[in-house]
Amino acid sequence: MSVEVIKQKVLDAVGQAGIDETALDYIVGVLEDEHMRSDRDECISIIAPFLIDSGCASTEEEAAECVDRILAGFSKKAEPEKKKILAAPIKVAESNITTTETPDWMKTTERATLVNQEKAEMIAAKKERRSELKSKRDEHKKKEKYEKAGIPTEFMVSRKDTSNNSKSKDIHLENFSINLGKLVLMEDCNVTLAHGRRYGLVGRNGSGKTTLLKHIACRELDGIPSHLSILHVEQEVGGSDDTVVQCVLKADLEREQLLHEEKEILAQTDKDGKLGTALSIRLNQVYERLKEIDADGAEARASIILSGLGFTPDTQVRPTKEFSGGWRMRVSLARALFCQPDILLLDEPTNHLDLFSCLWLESYLCNWRGTILVVSHQRDFLNAISTDILHLNANKKIDHYKGDFDTFDEVRYERALALQKAFEAQQKRVKHIQTFVDRFRYNAKRASLVQSRIKVLERMTMLDEVAQDPTLIIQFPDPEDLIPPIMQFRDVKFGYGESHLFHDVNVGIDLESRVALVGANGTGKSTLLKLMSGELQPHEGMILRHPKLRFAKFSQHFVEQLGDYDVSPVEHFMNSFPGVQSLPARTHLGSFGLSGDLAIRSINSLSGGQKSRLVFAMLAWKKPHVLLLDEPTNHLDMETIDSLCQALTLYKGGVLIVSHDERLISVVCDQLWYFKDKKVLEYKGEFADYKKMLWEQVKSD
Repeated sequence: MSVEVIKQKVLDAVGQAGIDETALDYIVGVLEDEHMRSDRDECISIIAPFLIDSGCASTEEEAAECVDRILAGFSKKAEPEKKKILAAPIKVAESNITTTETPDWMKTTERATLVNQEKAEMIAAKKERRSELKSKRDEHKKKEKYEKAGIPTEFMVSRKDTSNNSKSKDIHLENFSINLGKLVLMEDCNVTLAHGRRYGLVGRNGSGKTTLLKHIACRELDGIPSHLSILHVEQEVGGSDDTVVQCVLKADLEREQLLHEEKEILAQTDKDGKLGTALSIRLNQVYERLKEIDADGAEARASIILSGLGFTPDTQVRPTKEFSGGWRMRVSLARALFCQPDILLLDEPTNHLDLFSCLWLESYLCNWRGTILVVSHQRDFLNAISTDILHLNANKKIDHYKGDFDTFDEVRYERALALQKAFEAQQKRVKHIQTFVDRFRYNAKRASLVQSRIKVLERMTMLDEVAQDPTLIIQFPDPEDLIPPIMQFRDVKFGYGESHLFHDVNVGIDLESRVALVGANGTGKSTLLKLMSGELQPHEGMILRHPKLRFAKFSQHFVEQLGDYDVSPVEHFMNSFPGVQSLPARTHLGSFGLSGDLAIRSINSLSGGQKSRLVFAMLAWKKPHVLLLDEPTNHLDMETIDSLCQALTLYKGGVLIVSHDERLISVVCDQLWYFKDKKVLEYKGEFADYKKMLWEQVKSD
């Protein structure tokens, strides 16, 4: 299409007068590109500012309508291509049809062109830069909109990011290394995340699992396709006046934009309630897209997810600022599940969930269509959701295993055993050859034999010895005996405000008690521990304690508080127990895996599991008669959890645990208390039976 025709179409759409000649030439240059004319949004973003500056439109809406009129002029049916006339008559009968050469009459002759190729390339480069700038501008607008709405930028997920289904959704990370200062966390690692697979990432505390998730989320590693949407759930949402369900719905960027555009269009209706032609067309497009993404069902889907994570219908309509950090973390998880990104990164997602919510999350993730990479130290959770396991080993490498965690554990043991046997056999052979070489090195008669064996050693690919993770042994000192009963609840009633959490509580513990306290969040499990330790007093009834009874309580609140300390574990330990010298403090911390550099590093640089070990070390120093443990396995790696189980089994004091970790409860506890009808009751059965009962409830819901 010629320049004059395009110019006339623009003038017909905006009017013969009023548009600046320079602006007209620029608009014509943009519309010369047929692909540009097919992208309405791109045309509006480029042409509208010139129309406003030239006075052809006073608002962005009028400019958009004007662009629509211009583009409508190009939508006419194209004329059919004219038939070409041959330069001379052709006698097909006389032509040589056996030749493979193209006949002269079928060849296309090169035509001279007036196009300046260099200038054309410059224009193409300008368009590409303009497109990049537009993408950055749109991304900036998204961030501003999210910040105004109080939504963290990690929840910026739009369906537009995943519209191209023809592109690969696999991630291939090759030969990457990650350092934390001078500390090497991973070296020359290779990881492939296939679309639709669910990967469990396991390794020792402080090995760099969370750091790897952050690097993937920030796209700091090569091999991550730019069209993939990635969401990393690592922090709680900020408290605001938005209700919980509103906070989740706002995570769907496209839905929010469409609803906002709908309101803006409807606000422009005249007195008769009518809209202009262009606005009516756009409003219908908005309604069609809202129907495609099932915008009407979004609130129901958000409510289902929140219900599964423990939010009742009443709590879903409460402002997020009224909730604690643990509950706001659940909101973050709910928004991630609602957004459905291509790559979902989860870091200890079960830490703030009760057993029912954990089972619901397992069921939900098992039906996830995208890719999941989850860091978790809960064996049964990984067994339920994982299709693959990535193990960050002591050699700073990442090994890939097919199957769930139990399969990984078995295969890893067999593989390590085989590698160790191969290493020992090779070392034995090397020693035998080296002995021969050393014995006959200066024997002229055996020089050729010596040289051949030296070449064998040189050609030999040396195997590395299997690096074993250091074994951690936790020990709690045995307390002195106390004459029972050491603690009794008699008709205890307690609550906050006018409502009460529980009443008629009649329970007791002694030095041989091994009790697991289970139930939904908010029923009063942590409150019951505070009543036992004396932090709270009952409203009715009484609590009888032995006068010499010492408690030691583990709480995630203590672990979270350690993040604010800019001192080393040794300094914090000595400050907490005045009179303790540096050497005994370091020896004691070393027995809990905080030795060497970890003992003198700043606490806020430690991983969550290492902070938990510090809290356990401080509890053990108190030599308590009863351990009150509130979710003690959060952040701990598998090996530390196994060591904790062994330590609690050998401990000769009382233990009361609030946890949903099946392995910990099954190994340590012989009693199960649960909440029902605001009473504390003993469950007559094993933990597996209780879990099965809840699982039936999950499936029915």
